[in-house]
Order: sequence, then C-alpha cells, then structure tokens
Amino acid sequence: MREQRALEIRGLRVAFGERGVLEGVDLTLNRGEWFALLGPNGAGKTTLLRAIAGLLTPSAGEVLVCGVPVATRAREARGLLGFGCAPEQLPGLLTGRQCLQIYAAAKGLGAPEPQVIELASSFRLDSLLDGYVDTYSTGTRQKLAVLLSLIGTPALLVLDEAFNGLDPASSLILKRHLRAAVDSGRCSVLLATHALDVVERYADRAALLLEGRLLQEWNAQQLAELRSSSQGLETAIAEVAAAVEAARDARDAR
Repeated sequence: MREQRALEIRGLRVAFGERGVLEGVDLTLNRGEWFALLGPNGAGKTTLLRAIAGLLTPSAGEVLVCGVPVATRAREARGLLGFGCAPEQLPGLLTGRQCLQIYAAAKGLGAPEPQVIELASSFRLDSLLDGYVDTYSTGTRQKLAVLLSLIGTPALLVLDEAFNGLDPASSLILKRHLRAAVDSGRCSVLLATHALDVVERYADRAALLLEGRLLQEWNAQQLAELRSSSQGLETAIAEVAAAVEAARDARDAR
C-alpha cells in the first residue's frame, strides 16, 4: 500500500533539449529499506536523484515521497526528504556549524537533533565545525553533507556517492549509522554509488541504471548470494552491460 512506500516513481522521463537522460523509469522503495542505485558515469543516476528531490522538472512521469507528489506539493515532499548535496556545492563562506544551524532552521528546528551532533562527534568534526567550509578537505565536506541531509529526521534519505573521500573509519561509522536507521524504521535510504562492497553488505535491494533505464534488479537474497559466490556483483553488472552493448550492436548492424 502507498502508506508503506517511501518513494514511488512512475514513468519518469527527463530530457535536456533533444537528449533524453531518463526514459520510463519506474521504481518503488518501501519504508525501512536501503536501495542502491548502480550504473556507470553518465548513466543518469544523479539526474534521477535530483528529480526525486525536486531540483529539476521531469519531461513526463511522477515522483511521490511517502505518497506526496513532488511536482504539486514540493514543499511538503521536501520536508519528508533529506538530500545529500555534492560536497563542492556546500557554501564555502559559511562555517560547518552555521550550515548545520541554517539547515535546522529550514526544517523548522531550533538546532540539529542530538543524533546528528553525535554523528558529527563520531566523525571527529567537533574541532572543525567553526572553520569555514572552503578550508575543508573533500572528506570533511562529504561528512558535513551527510550530516545536513540527516537534519529533520527525514523519512527518505537520498545520497549520491556519500562514501567518496571518507576514511575507512568514517565510512564504517556511516554504514552502521544508516543501517541502524533503516532497521529501526526511522528512514529509507536511496544511495547512488560505485562502492560495490557497501551494496553487497548493507543494501536490501539494488538496481542497475543503463542508458537511462533500470535494466536489472537484485533483491537481498541475490545480493547475499553474489557476495558469497566467486562471481560477485561486479561480474554480474559487467554481464548485464555486455548484453546491452551486444543488443545495441545487433540493432545497429541491421
């Protein structure tokens, strides 16, 4: 039922001018679920995430966050969603603490929730929060972007390559934090990533986006089987991509 769904995407199409980026994407994400979006660079992963967050207008189709249509009730939908922006998009002339305060105010809060501050401490950001963002390393910006996305206890968390630039300790902390949040039912996670180890060990479902379409999906059992097999998810993805390329070559040869 819809009330059990954190995200519904129906027939989504996104085009920039004459170039179609997403074509007829359908996706359902249940509450309390971690979904991983896979695909090569240029496949349309970031475009899909931006459409979910209401940061671009699709050419066709519909996006609903917890049953709320993004196109017609954008403010309400965004209140239910946490979006991890790219680290380079963070405001460099603000301090990390100011960013946290501004995001909290935008969510109608007086301050970031204790669990966000606790995660910042686990990331060892305490001593850096009063420094300006433009002095941060890529990894530190990534941590801040994740913290900002968590403010307001969103029902749906949308992250784009959230583990890029993180040191191993911080990466493990974030994996465990997200998994605990999902398992508790506090949120659902949609993560676009190239980090296949994260997908194999932590995601409940994964799908491969190629040429603007979701072409293959793996459930939790299939991911577990791939993890324990000699094949692995990397090989499975390569096989799907090879089949798509072969089909394209066959069409072109006609």
